[in-house]
Amino acid sequence: MKLDFHTHGKLAKKLPFSTEYTDWLFGEAREAGLDALCLTEHFNTLQFDELYGYLKSCCRREGDTLVTKDGLRIFPGMETDIAEGGHILSIGSLEDILKLNARLEPYKRPGSFLPFSELLDLFDEYDLIVGAAHPFRAGGHIPELPEEELMRLSFLDLNGKDVAADRQRAEELTGALGRRLQKPVVAGSDTHQAVQYGCIYTEFEDETASLSGLREAMEVGSYRITVSQGAAFQVKTAGILKKALKEIHALGGDYVSVLLTGGAA
Repeated sequence: MKLDFHTHGKLAKKLPFSTEYTDWLFGEAREAGLDALCLTEHFNTLQFDELYGYLKSCCRREGDTLVTKDGLRIFPGMETDIAEGGHILSIGSLEDILKLNARLEPYKRPGSFLPFSELLDLFDEYDLIVGAAHPFRAGGHIPELPEEELMRLSFLDLNGKDVAADRQRAEELTGALGRRLQKPVVAGSDTHQAVQYGCIYTEFEDETASLSGLREAMEVGSYRITVSQGAAFQVKTAGILKKALKEIHALGGDYVSVLLTGGAA
């Protein structure tokens, strides 16, 4: 099972949710060779609940996952900012992720983010797999947090954007922290659009549709990480495309139509 641990279902947090864009994303994920992904949408993205409501309506349920008509397996999740600086990934059932997102409503604006330990206390009330997103990215302070708090994490994210920028640094620092904490290091592309799919992924020996199965496979290490030879190009191209599509929207155009049909902006 080729799984991407860190993905998004929208182009950007402040842009409106588009069913057509999300459908395109997931279709392209399958085209890129992925069997599954963790949809770790930003917890404070516009229309978070509508995104998941749409997936609930058009996907079939299988275990703890949602499966698209193309057979892409989706583990629901989200990416949450912490007060200290940094992002935390959580993966759970659809119902738990929606409940958690609603409970985090008072903490979604900069300056009101929960401290790491308080966020983990909240997460402990649910059956979740919790990890540190891109722990060594500039502006984050996750590696500086107390070790007894870091030990509460389930995994670390070897992030596609960071690997594309400096693969040796990303692998060495993330790997060293994983060994220190004795936590699995798994891979996520961090993509908001399709060009970036496949730049890095985690391949498990067996397929699973349950959180418990995924957790067990991570803990025993029955997986390998693959980095595309073109990862740097994919991430750079994805960034350019994202910037261009956001500019189309800012100018009043329909970026989804431009992307999917070549229609006039």
